[in-house]
Amino acid sequence: MTQKTHTVEKIGGTSMSRVNQLRDTLFIGNRKGDDLYGRIFVVSAFGGITDLLLEHKKSGNPGVYAHFANSDTGHGWHDALNDVERKMQEVHKEVLEHPGDVELADAFVTERIHGARNCLIDLQRLCAYGHFRLSEHMLQIRELLSGLGESHSAYVATLLLQRAGVNARFVDLSGWRDDGGVTLEERINSALDGIDPQTEMPIVTGYAQCAEGLMREFDRGYSEVTFSKLAALSGAREALIHKEFHLSSCDPKLVGEDAVKKIGRTNYDVADQLSNMGMEAIHPKAAKTLRQANVPLRVTNAFEPDDPGTLIDDEKATSPAVEIVTGLDIVTLEVFEQDMVGVKGYDSTILDVLKRHNVRIVSKVSNANTITHYLDTSLKTMRRVEKDLAEAFPAAEVTTRTLAMASVIGRDLNGLSVLSNGLLAIAEAGHTAIGATQGPRNVDVQFIVERDMLQPVIKALHSAFVEDDARAVPRAA
Repeated sequence: MTQKTHTVEKIGGTSMSRVNQLRDTLFIGNRKGDDLYGRIFVVSAFGGITDLLLEHKKSGNPGVYAHFANSDTGHGWHDALNDVERKMQEVHKEVLEHPGDVELADAFVTERIHGARNCLIDLQRLCAYGHFRLSEHMLQIRELLSGLGESHSAYVATLLLQRAGVNARFVDLSGWRDDGGVTLEERINSALDGIDPQTEMPIVTGYAQCAEGLMREFDRGYSEVTFSKLAALSGAREALIHKEFHLSSCDPKLVGEDAVKKIGRTNYDVADQLSNMGMEAIHPKAAKTLRQANVPLRVTNAFEPDDPGTLIDDEKATSPAVEIVTGLDIVTLEVFEQDMVGVKGYDSTILDVLKRHNVRIVSKVSNANTITHYLDTSLKTMRRVEKDLAEAFPAAEVTTRTLAMASVIGRDLNGLSVLSNGLLAIAEAGHTAIGATQGPRNVDVQFIVERDMLQPVIKALHSAFVEDDARAVPRAA
Protein backbone atom coordinates (compact mmCIF):
# COMPACT_ATOMS: atom_id res chain seq x y z
CA MET A 1 0.00 0.00 0.00
CA THR A 2 2.95 2.32 -0.63
CA GLN A 3 1.89 3.44 -4.11
CA LYS A 4 -0.69 6.18 -4.30
CA THR A 5 -3.33 4.16 -6.10
CA HIS A 6 -6.28 4.47 -3.75
CA THR A 7 -8.43 7.12 -2.12
CA VAL A 8 -9.67 7.42 1.47
CA GLU A 9 -13.20 8.80 1.64
CA LYS A 10 -15.28 9.99 4.60
CA ILE A 11 -19.07 10.01 4.81
CA GLY A 12 -20.83 12.08 7.47
CA GLY A 13 -23.72 10.98 9.65
CA THR A 14 -26.51 12.78 7.80
CA SER A 15 -25.41 11.24 4.51
CA MET A 16 -25.03 7.82 6.14
CA SER A 17 -28.72 7.87 7.01
CA ARG A 18 -29.28 7.65 3.24
CA VAL A 19 -26.66 4.95 2.72
CA ASN A 20 -29.06 2.88 0.60
CA GLN A 21 -29.12 5.76 -1.87
CA LEU A 22 -25.34 6.08 -1.71
CA ARG A 23 -25.05 2.40 -2.57
CA ASP A 24 -26.55 3.14 -5.98
CA THR A 25 -24.52 6.31 -6.58
CA LEU A 26 -21.32 6.78 -4.60
CA PHE A 27 -20.39 3.20 -3.68
CA ILE A 28 -21.43 1.46 -6.90
CA GLY A 29 -23.05 3.78 -9.45
CA ASN A 30 -21.83 2.85 -12.94
CA ARG A 31 -18.77 1.02 -11.62
CA LYS A 32 -18.24 -2.67 -12.34
CA GLY A 33 -15.54 -5.18 -11.52
CA ASP A 34 -12.19 -3.72 -10.53
CA ASP A 35 -13.53 -0.17 -10.87
CA LEU A 36 -15.47 -0.68 -7.64
CA TYR A 37 -12.28 -0.84 -5.62
CA GLY A 38 -9.27 1.33 -4.81
CA ARG A 39 -11.39 3.19 -2.24
CA ILE A 40 -11.39 3.04 1.56
CA PHE A 41 -14.47 4.51 3.26
CA VAL A 42 -14.50 5.99 6.77
CA VAL A 43 -18.04 6.37 8.10
CA SER A 44 -19.68 8.35 10.88
CA ALA A 45 -22.60 7.10 12.96
CA PHE A 46 -26.05 7.38 11.44
CA GLY A 47 -27.59 10.83 11.90
CA GLY A 48 -28.84 11.42 15.46
CA ILE A 49 -27.29 8.32 17.02
CA THR A 50 -24.30 10.07 18.60
CA ASP A 51 -26.70 12.67 20.03
CA LEU A 52 -28.54 9.84 21.79
CA LEU A 53 -25.31 8.23 22.98
CA LEU A 54 -23.67 11.41 24.33
CA GLU A 55 -25.82 14.55 24.30
CA HIS A 56 -27.63 16.49 21.60
CA LYS A 57 -25.05 18.59 19.78
CA LYS A 58 -27.26 21.67 19.50
CA SER A 59 -29.89 21.48 22.23
CA GLY A 60 -27.69 19.85 24.85
CA ASN A 61 -30.43 17.34 25.74
CA PRO A 62 -28.78 14.48 27.66
CA GLY A 63 -27.94 11.16 26.06
CA VAL A 64 -26.64 7.99 27.71
CA TYR A 65 -23.35 9.61 28.69
CA ALA A 66 -24.93 12.69 30.26
CA HIS A 67 -27.49 10.58 32.13
CA PHE A 68 -24.75 8.27 33.41
CA ALA A 69 -22.54 11.17 34.50
CA ASN A 70 -25.37 12.64 36.58
CA SER A 71 -26.89 9.37 37.73
CA ASP A 72 -27.70 8.54 41.33
CA THR A 73 -29.97 5.56 40.72
CA GLY A 74 -28.86 4.51 37.24
CA HIS A 75 -32.39 4.27 35.82
CA GLY A 76 -32.01 7.26 33.51
CA TRP A 77 -29.04 5.97 31.59
CA HIS A 78 -30.56 2.47 31.33
CA ASP A 79 -33.64 3.95 29.66
CA ALA A 80 -31.48 6.12 27.41
CA LEU A 81 -29.46 3.07 26.33
CA ASN A 82 -32.69 1.24 25.53
CA ASP A 83 -33.68 4.21 23.37
CA VAL A 84 -30.38 3.95 21.49
CA GLU A 85 -30.93 0.24 20.81
CA ARG A 86 -34.42 0.89 19.47
CA LYS A 87 -33.25 3.80 17.33
CA MET A 88 -30.34 1.84 15.86
CA GLN A 89 -32.69 -0.98 14.89
CA GLU A 90 -35.16 1.47 13.36
CA VAL A 91 -32.40 3.11 11.33
CA HIS A 92 -30.94 -0.03 9.83
CA LYS A 93 -34.36 -1.45 9.06
CA GLU A 94 -34.92 1.60 6.87
CA VAL A 95 -31.80 0.95 4.77
CA LEU A 96 -31.42 -2.85 4.78
CA GLU A 97 -33.76 -4.68 2.44
CA HIS A 98 -32.97 -8.36 3.05
CA PRO A 99 -34.48 -9.95 6.21
CA GLY A 100 -31.27 -11.90 6.82
CA ASP A 101 -29.26 -8.68 6.90
CA VAL A 102 -31.74 -7.08 9.29
CA GLU A 103 -31.43 -10.10 11.58
CA LEU A 104 -27.62 -9.85 11.57
CA ALA A 105 -27.75 -6.12 12.27
CA ASP A 106 -30.24 -6.61 15.11
CA ALA A 107 -27.94 -9.20 16.69
CA PHE A 108 -24.93 -6.92 16.29
CA VAL A 109 -26.71 -4.03 18.02
CA THR A 110 -27.99 -6.25 20.84
CA GLU A 111 -24.51 -7.64 21.49
CA ARG A 112 -22.85 -4.21 21.55
CA ILE A 113 -25.54 -2.56 23.69
CA HIS A 114 -25.54 -5.49 26.11
CA GLY A 115 -21.75 -5.32 26.42
CA ALA A 116 -21.78 -1.57 27.02
CA ARG A 117 -24.53 -1.90 29.63
CA ASN A 118 -22.60 -4.56 31.54
CA CYS A 119 -19.46 -2.42 31.42
CA LEU A 120 -21.26 0.60 32.86
CA ILE A 121 -22.97 -1.47 35.56
CA ASP A 122 -19.64 -2.98 36.62
CA LEU A 123 -17.99 0.42 36.67
CA GLN A 124 -20.82 1.94 38.69
CA ARG A 125 -20.60 -0.93 41.17
CA LEU A 126 -16.81 -0.58 41.43
CA CYS A 127 -17.00 3.15 42.03
CA ALA A 128 -19.38 2.60 44.93
CA TYR A 129 -16.16 1.94 46.86
CA GLY A 130 -14.25 5.01 48.02
CA HIS A 131 -10.99 3.89 46.42
CA PHE A 132 -12.38 4.38 42.91
CA ARG A 133 -13.71 7.63 41.48
CA LEU A 134 -16.15 7.61 38.57
CA SER A 135 -14.92 11.01 37.39
CA GLU A 136 -11.56 9.46 36.50
CA HIS A 137 -13.22 7.15 33.96
CA MET A 138 -15.69 9.50 32.28
CA LEU A 139 -13.53 10.11 29.18
CA GLN A 140 -13.20 6.37 28.57
CA ILE A 141 -16.95 5.99 29.02
CA ARG A 142 -17.55 8.77 26.48
CA GLU A 143 -15.29 7.02 23.99
CA LEU A 144 -16.86 3.60 24.61
CA LEU A 145 -20.34 4.94 23.97
CA SER A 146 -19.38 7.01 20.96
CA GLY A 147 -17.71 4.03 19.30
CA LEU A 148 -21.02 2.14 19.36
CA GLY A 149 -22.47 4.49 16.74
CA GLU A 150 -19.65 4.19 14.21
CA SER A 151 -19.39 0.42 14.64
CA HIS A 152 -23.11 0.09 13.93
CA SER A 153 -23.08 2.24 10.79
CA ALA A 154 -19.95 0.59 9.37
CA TYR A 155 -21.35 -2.89 9.98
CA VAL A 156 -24.70 -2.05 8.39
CA ALA A 157 -23.04 -0.43 5.36
CA THR A 158 -20.89 -3.54 4.92
CA LEU A 159 -23.96 -5.80 4.97
CA LEU A 160 -25.72 -3.56 2.46
CA LEU A 161 -22.79 -3.58 0.04
CA GLN A 162 -22.09 -7.29 0.37
CA ARG A 163 -25.74 -7.98 -0.49
CA ALA A 164 -25.23 -5.87 -3.63
CA GLY A 165 -22.26 -8.00 -4.69
CA VAL A 166 -19.46 -5.75 -3.45
CA ASN A 167 -16.51 -7.36 -1.68
CA ALA A 168 -16.86 -5.04 1.32
CA ARG A 169 -15.02 -5.59 4.60
CA PHE A 170 -16.06 -4.28 8.02
CA VAL A 171 -13.02 -2.68 9.69
CA ASP A 172 -13.68 -1.95 13.36
CA LEU A 173 -11.21 0.48 14.94
CA SER A 174 -13.33 0.93 18.07
CA GLY A 175 -11.24 -1.49 20.11
CA TRP A 176 -14.27 -3.53 21.12
CA ARG A 177 -12.98 -6.23 23.51
CA ASP A 178 -9.45 -5.64 22.17
CA ASP A 179 -6.34 -5.01 24.21
CA GLY A 180 -5.96 -1.30 24.86
CA GLY A 181 -2.82 0.79 25.03
CA VAL A 182 -2.09 0.99 21.30
CA THR A 183 -1.46 4.29 19.55
CA LEU A 184 -3.71 5.56 16.77
CA GLU A 185 -1.01 4.74 14.23
CA GLU A 186 -0.66 1.20 15.58
CA ARG A 187 -4.44 0.75 15.62
CA ILE A 188 -4.79 1.78 11.98
CA ASN A 189 -1.74 -0.11 10.71
CA SER A 190 -2.90 -3.28 12.46
CA ALA A 191 -6.38 -2.95 10.95
CA LEU A 192 -4.99 -2.37 7.45
CA ASP A 193 -2.66 -5.34 7.65
CA GLY A 194 -3.79 -7.91 5.09
CA ILE A 195 -6.28 -5.59 3.39
CA ASP A 196 -5.93 -5.03 -0.35
CA PRO A 197 -8.07 -2.02 -1.32
CA GLN A 198 -7.66 -2.96 -4.98
CA THR A 199 -9.73 -6.11 -4.49
CA GLU A 200 -11.97 -5.23 -1.55
CA MET A 201 -13.76 -2.19 -0.15
CA PRO A 202 -12.90 -1.51 3.51
CA ILE A 203 -15.69 0.19 5.49
CA VAL A 204 -13.91 1.72 8.48
CA THR A 205 -15.33 3.11 11.72
CA GLY A 206 -14.82 6.85 12.17
CA TYR A 207 -14.01 6.30 15.84
CA ALA A 208 -10.69 4.69 16.71
CA GLN A 209 -9.81 3.61 20.23
CA CYS A 210 -6.20 4.52 21.02
CA ALA A 211 -3.88 5.43 23.86
CA GLU A 212 -4.00 9.10 22.92
CA GLY A 213 -7.77 9.25 23.55
CA LEU A 214 -9.15 11.09 20.52
CA MET A 215 -12.04 12.65 22.41
CA ARG A 216 -9.71 14.29 24.90
CA GLU A 217 -8.66 16.78 22.25
CA PHE A 218 -11.20 16.48 19.46
CA ASP A 219 -14.39 15.38 21.23
CA ARG A 220 -16.93 14.71 18.46
CA GLY A 221 -14.53 15.77 15.70
CA TYR A 222 -12.60 12.51 16.05
CA SER A 223 -13.81 10.91 12.78
CA GLU A 224 -11.94 13.47 10.69
CA VAL A 225 -8.78 12.75 12.66
CA THR A 226 -9.17 9.02 12.00
CA PHE A 227 -9.89 9.73 8.35
CA SER A 228 -6.85 11.98 7.83
CA LYS A 229 -4.49 9.68 9.71
CA LEU A 230 -5.65 6.68 7.70
CA ALA A 231 -5.15 8.61 4.45
CA ALA A 232 -1.65 9.66 5.48
CA LEU A 233 -0.55 6.25 6.78
CA SER A 234 -1.92 4.33 3.79
CA GLY A 235 -0.36 6.68 1.24
CA ALA A 236 -3.67 7.75 -0.29
CA ARG A 237 -3.69 9.45 -3.67
CA GLU A 238 -6.45 11.74 -2.44
CA ALA A 239 -8.68 12.20 0.60
CA LEU A 240 -12.35 12.93 0.01
CA ILE A 241 -15.08 14.17 2.33
CA HIS A 242 -18.60 13.51 1.03
CA LYS A 243 -21.20 15.95 2.31
CA GLU A 244 -24.85 16.54 1.43
CA PHE A 245 -23.94 19.76 -0.32
CA HIS A 246 -21.13 21.37 -2.28
CA LEU A 247 -18.60 23.67 -0.63
CA SER A 248 -20.14 26.89 -1.90
CA SER A 249 -19.61 30.64 -1.75
CA CYS A 250 -22.38 31.00 0.85
CA ASP A 251 -25.22 29.13 2.52
CA PRO A 252 -27.69 28.49 -0.32
CA LYS A 253 -30.56 28.56 2.19
CA LEU A 254 -29.63 32.16 2.94
CA VAL A 255 -28.88 33.66 -0.47
CA GLY A 256 -30.61 31.15 -2.75
CA GLU A 257 -29.46 28.15 -4.78
CA ASP A 258 -29.07 30.24 -7.92
CA ALA A 259 -26.89 32.86 -6.22
CA VAL A 260 -24.19 30.61 -4.76
CA LYS A 261 -21.19 29.36 -6.68
CA LYS A 262 -19.33 26.12 -6.05
CA ILE A 263 -15.82 27.06 -4.93
CA GLY A 264 -14.17 24.41 -7.10
CA ARG A 265 -10.66 24.90 -5.76
CA THR A 266 -9.12 26.49 -2.69
CA ASN A 267 -6.33 25.82 -0.23
CA TYR A 268 -5.80 24.73 3.37
CA ASP A 269 -5.41 28.36 4.45
CA VAL A 270 -9.02 29.07 3.48
CA ALA A 271 -10.10 25.80 5.11
CA ASP A 272 -8.55 27.02 8.37
CA GLN A 273 -10.40 30.35 8.11
CA LEU A 274 -13.68 28.49 7.59
CA SER A 275 -12.96 26.37 10.65
CA ASN A 276 -12.31 29.53 12.66
CA MET A 277 -15.79 30.71 11.65
CA GLY A 278 -17.38 27.46 12.82
CA MET A 279 -17.89 26.24 9.25
CA GLU A 280 -15.49 23.35 9.12
CA ALA A 281 -14.60 21.83 5.78
CA ILE A 282 -12.21 19.73 7.89
CA HIS A 283 -10.82 19.92 11.41
CA PRO A 284 -7.58 21.99 11.42
CA LYS A 285 -5.57 19.14 13.00
CA ALA A 286 -6.87 16.74 10.36
CA ALA A 287 -5.99 19.24 7.65
CA LYS A 288 -2.47 19.49 9.09
CA THR A 289 -2.05 15.71 8.88
CA LEU A 290 -3.09 15.67 5.21
CA ARG A 291 -1.01 18.71 4.36
CA GLN A 292 2.15 17.27 5.91
CA ALA A 293 1.59 13.95 4.14
CA ASN A 294 1.09 15.80 0.84
CA VAL A 295 -2.39 14.33 0.42
CA PRO A 296 -4.83 16.70 -1.33
CA LEU A 297 -8.38 16.93 0.04
CA ARG A 298 -11.52 17.01 -2.04
CA VAL A 299 -14.96 17.98 -0.70
CA THR A 300 -17.85 16.64 -2.78
CA ASN A 301 -21.61 16.29 -2.75
CA ALA A 302 -22.21 12.64 -1.87
CA PHE A 303 -25.33 12.52 -4.03
CA GLU A 304 -23.66 14.00 -7.10
CA PRO A 305 -20.78 11.53 -7.56
CA ASP A 306 -19.96 12.70 -11.08
CA ASP A 307 -19.23 16.25 -9.89
CA PRO A 308 -15.53 16.74 -8.95
CA GLY A 309 -16.47 18.99 -6.01
CA THR A 310 -13.87 21.29 -4.47
CA LEU A 311 -10.15 20.48 -4.34
CA ILE A 312 -8.22 21.74 -1.30
CA ASP A 313 -4.42 21.73 -1.48
CA ASP A 314 -1.44 24.02 -0.91
CA GLU A 315 -1.68 25.88 -4.20
CA LYS A 316 -1.98 29.66 -4.21
CA ALA A 317 -4.70 31.43 -6.19
CA THR A 318 -3.89 32.37 -9.78
CA SER A 319 -5.77 35.65 -9.34
CA PRO A 320 -7.40 37.56 -6.43
CA ALA A 321 -10.99 36.58 -5.69
CA VAL A 322 -13.53 36.31 -2.90
CA GLU A 323 -14.34 32.63 -2.46
CA ILE A 324 -16.81 32.49 0.41
CA VAL A 325 -18.89 34.72 2.68
CA THR A 326 -20.00 33.32 6.02
CA GLY A 327 -20.82 34.43 9.55
CA LEU A 328 -20.95 33.46 13.20
CA ASP A 329 -22.71 34.61 16.37
CA ILE A 330 -20.10 35.83 18.84
CA VAL A 331 -19.75 37.31 22.30
CA THR A 332 -17.38 40.25 22.72
CA LEU A 333 -15.25 40.52 25.84
CA GLU A 334 -13.88 44.01 26.40
CA VAL A 335 -11.38 44.77 29.14
CA PHE A 336 -10.72 48.51 29.61
CA GLU A 337 -8.31 49.97 32.13
CA GLN A 338 -6.94 53.49 31.84
CA ASP A 339 -3.56 52.47 33.25
CA MET A 340 -3.12 49.53 30.86
CA VAL A 341 -0.96 51.46 28.39
CA GLY A 342 2.67 50.37 28.51
CA VAL A 343 2.02 47.68 31.14
CA LYS A 344 2.64 44.01 30.28
CA GLY A 345 0.63 41.06 31.57
CA TYR A 346 -2.97 42.03 30.84
CA ASP A 347 -3.20 40.02 27.64
CA SER A 348 -1.61 36.87 29.07
CA THR A 349 -3.88 36.93 32.12
CA ILE A 350 -6.98 37.28 29.94
CA LEU A 351 -5.81 34.37 27.77
CA ASP A 352 -5.22 32.21 30.85
CA VAL A 353 -8.79 32.85 32.04
CA LEU A 354 -10.26 32.08 28.61
CA LYS A 355 -8.22 28.87 28.39
CA ARG A 356 -9.31 27.82 31.87
CA HIS A 357 -12.97 28.13 30.86
CA ASN A 358 -12.36 26.47 27.46
CA VAL A 359 -13.51 29.53 25.50
CA ARG A 360 -12.71 29.61 21.78
CA ILE A 361 -11.22 32.86 20.48
CA VAL A 362 -12.34 33.84 16.99
CA SER A 363 -10.46 37.14 16.75
CA LYS A 364 -9.16 40.01 18.85
CA VAL A 365 -8.28 43.71 18.63
CA SER A 366 -6.58 46.06 21.07
CA ASN A 367 -5.47 49.64 21.56
CA ALA A 368 -3.64 51.56 24.27
CA ASN A 369 -5.99 50.75 27.13
CA THR A 370 -8.54 48.24 25.78
CA ILE A 371 -8.32 44.59 24.77
CA THR A 372 -11.33 43.13 22.96
CA HIS A 373 -11.78 39.44 22.22
CA TYR A 374 -14.42 38.09 19.85
CA LEU A 375 -15.45 34.73 21.28
CA ASP A 376 -17.48 31.68 20.32
CA THR A 377 -19.08 30.76 23.63
CA SER A 378 -22.20 31.07 25.77
CA LEU A 379 -23.25 33.90 28.04
CA LYS A 380 -23.33 31.44 30.94
CA THR A 381 -19.63 30.75 30.47
CA MET A 382 -18.94 34.45 30.05
CA ARG A 383 -20.38 35.17 33.48
CA ARG A 384 -17.64 32.98 34.98
CA VAL A 385 -15.00 34.63 32.81
CA GLU A 386 -16.13 38.09 33.89
CA LYS A 387 -15.98 37.07 37.55
CA ASP A 388 -12.40 35.80 37.24
CA LEU A 389 -11.27 38.88 35.32
CA ALA A 390 -12.89 41.23 37.83
CA GLU A 391 -10.84 39.54 40.55
CA ALA A 392 -7.65 39.75 38.47
CA PHE A 393 -8.21 43.40 37.44
CA PRO A 394 -10.32 45.09 40.14
CA ALA A 395 -9.83 48.55 38.59
CA ALA A 396 -10.80 47.47 35.06
CA GLU A 397 -14.16 47.72 33.31
CA VAL A 398 -15.03 44.25 32.03
CA THR A 399 -18.01 44.14 29.67
CA THR A 400 -19.55 41.54 27.39
CA ARG A 401 -21.97 41.91 24.50
CA THR A 402 -23.71 39.55 22.09
CA LEU A 403 -22.86 40.43 18.49
CA ALA A 404 -22.10 38.65 15.23
CA MET A 405 -19.24 38.47 12.78
CA ALA A 406 -19.51 38.28 8.99
CA SER A 407 -16.37 37.18 7.19
CA VAL A 408 -15.27 37.51 3.56
CA ILE A 409 -12.66 34.84 2.76
CA GLY A 410 -10.40 34.01 -0.16
CA ARG A 411 -6.94 32.65 -0.93
CA ASP A 412 -5.90 36.07 -2.20
CA LEU A 413 -7.90 39.25 -1.58
CA ASN A 414 -5.16 41.65 -2.70
CA GLY A 415 -6.43 44.59 -4.70
CA LEU A 416 -10.12 43.89 -4.08
CA SER A 417 -10.53 46.62 -1.44
CA VAL A 418 -12.69 44.21 0.53
CA LEU A 419 -12.63 46.30 3.69
CA SER A 420 -13.82 49.55 2.09
CA ASN A 421 -16.11 47.92 -0.47
CA GLY A 422 -17.56 45.69 2.24
CA LEU A 423 -18.40 48.63 4.47
CA LEU A 424 -19.95 50.36 1.44
CA ALA A 425 -22.07 47.29 0.59
CA ILE A 426 -23.28 47.04 4.19
CA ALA A 427 -24.19 50.73 4.22
CA GLU A 428 -25.96 50.54 0.86
CA ALA A 429 -28.08 47.69 2.25
CA GLY A 430 -29.16 49.99 5.09
CA HIS A 431 -27.04 48.44 7.84
CA THR A 432 -24.10 49.50 10.00
CA ALA A 433 -20.88 47.71 10.89
CA ILE A 434 -19.82 48.16 14.51
CA GLY A 435 -16.26 47.23 13.64
CA ALA A 436 -14.12 45.71 10.88
CA THR A 437 -10.66 44.14 10.76
CA GLN A 438 -8.31 43.02 8.01
CA GLY A 439 -4.94 41.34 8.47
CA PRO A 440 -1.92 41.98 6.23
CA ARG A 441 -2.08 38.47 4.71
CA ASN A 442 -5.29 39.36 2.85
CA VAL A 443 -7.11 36.05 3.28
CA ASP A 444 -10.09 37.30 5.28
CA VAL A 445 -11.87 40.47 6.33
CA GLN A 446 -14.19 40.47 9.36
CA PHE A 447 -17.17 42.75 9.92
CA ILE A 448 -18.73 43.05 13.39
CA VAL A 449 -22.50 43.64 13.34
CA GLU A 450 -25.56 43.31 15.55
CA ARG A 451 -26.79 39.73 15.75
CA ASP A 452 -30.12 40.38 14.10
CA MET A 453 -28.27 41.98 11.17
CA LEU A 454 -25.96 39.04 10.44
CA GLN A 455 -28.00 37.36 7.73
CA PRO A 456 -28.84 40.51 5.74
CA VAL A 457 -25.22 41.64 6.01
CA ILE A 458 -23.97 38.28 4.69
CA LYS A 459 -26.42 38.59 1.79
CA ALA A 460 -25.21 42.11 1.03
CA LEU A 461 -21.55 41.06 1.10
CA HIS A 462 -22.18 37.99 -1.03
CA SER A 463 -24.07 40.08 -3.54
CA ALA A 464 -21.24 42.61 -3.70
CA PHE A 465 -18.29 40.24 -3.95
CA VAL A 466 -19.63 37.07 -5.56
CA GLU A 467 -22.82 37.86 -7.45
CA ASP A 468 -21.74 41.38 -8.52
CA ASP A 469 -18.48 41.02 -10.45
CA ALA A 470 -17.84 44.76 -10.32
CA ARG A 471 -16.59 44.52 -6.73
CA ALA A 472 -15.06 41.07 -7.01
CA VAL A 473 -12.19 42.06 -9.31
CA PRO A 474 -9.10 44.17 -8.57
CA ARG A 475 -9.46 47.85 -9.23
CA ALA A 476 -6.88 49.79 -11.22
CA ALA A 477 -4.39 51.74 -9.21
